[in-house]
Amino acid sequence: MGVLAVRRLAGLDPAERRLLLERATAEIFDEELNRSVAAILADVRRHGDAAVCRALSRFDGVECPPQRLRIGAGEIAGARAAVPGPVVDAIRTGLANIRAFNELVLADASWEAELAPGLRVGEQTGPIDSAGLFVPSGKGSFPSVLMQIGTPAVVAGVPEIAVVVPPAAGRGLEVDPAVLVVAAELGLENVYRANGPAGIAALAFGTETFPRVSKVVGPGSPAVTAAQIQVQLHGCSTAMLFGPSESLVIADDSADPVLVAADVLNEAEHGLDSAALLVTPSERLVASVGVEIDRQLAELPAWRREYAASAISRFGGALLVRDLEEACAFASEYAPEHLQVNTADPEALLSKLEHAGEILLGPTPFSAANYVLGIPATLPTGGFARVSSGVNARAFVKTTSIGSATPEALARLAPAIFALAEHEGFPAHAAALRVRGLS
Repeated sequence: MGVLAVRRLAGLDPAERRLLLERATAEIFDEELNRSVAAILADVRRHGDAAVCRALSRFDGVECPPQRLRIGAGEIAGARAAVPGPVVDAIRTGLANIRAFNELVLADASWEAELAPGLRVGEQTGPIDSAGLFVPSGKGSFPSVLMQIGTPAVVAGVPEIAVVVPPAAGRGLEVDPAVLVVAAELGLENVYRANGPAGIAALAFGTETFPRVSKVVGPGSPAVTAAQIQVQLHGCSTAMLFGPSESLVIADDSADPVLVAADVLNEAEHGLDSAALLVTPSERLVASVGVEIDRQLAELPAWRREYAASAISRFGGALLVRDLEEACAFASEYAPEHLQVNTADPEALLSKLEHAGEILLGPTPFSAANYVLGIPATLPTGGFARVSSGVNARAFVKTTSIGSATPEALARLAPAIFALAEHEGFPAHAAALRVRGLS
């Protein structure tokens, strides 16, 4: 069967099932990794820019004087000349759809209602005061990440947005010019070069050059994700949990094995720690997809081939299930970042899929959603789709509750207030009603 290992879900032993469900999350919580990340964060907190430069030298092999940490307006403006026209056009197409989606997300964000005569409640929604956006670069070029996390922040109206990008591998201090084009298109002027964990720390703590922000968002390596988890201890909010990429495809006999193989490889090529799963009741489909994966894998560049093969064999492969009901139950337990439902009637399965960062219906490719479909593509990994969502404009706003009660409405509520105040032992709560003539 080649690279696509095939197992039956019912035959998995507890250790095999745990490995699939945990995937690379275990690496994020590795004790040694977290000690190393904590040391970087402590260095940045104490020594600011000097520590950020030290991390660039140690981990990226580039020497960066503090005055080069911030990317100047001239460098951002000049990036356009280095990016091919079709790529710029693609960026603009994606930005337009992502903006439209996020404007719809916030369309009814503030609301008001009357629960009873004289009793009004509601919520007022507004942007958080500042945000830091991390764009990875270690395993490729990722302008799409800034498109996906920068556009919601802009649509939400965040007044202070800072972007951190590590230098492109093997190109000195140069930052991917396509990322800078996205920054220019979004009107983001505060862009900085920094190593991953050190960059997260610089945003969380602030340095001589980096502003301190209230929330940091962005996908990355286990070290980057571990850094985001740790800075929460210092009062910086983060979104949980954007680690190595992962995908799960549910398919049946109606699916084209050529397309299924391509879609399994789509997310698998992200990295050695990615995960790519095919879940199906069809042995015939598995056999055909296995052949196709080997064929398509051979067409990838060597380093992407290595990434994809690892993602399929280490944390992924094919799982045979009894039926689509069992496939949906496992998918909900797995809670994947990316989920595709390539079956004869995908919409019939929607109500059975409880947890996923995104659900793509039919043979809609993951790449369309990653780039230009408009829906969020920075999504929770490691099973965190059970409790959190992808990055959209809601990630950059907070709500303030609003309520009012007329004297008549307050009088109707008074007995309940008195009863609870007495039960909890708060006499001043009750006194606040008595001074208003209520008893």
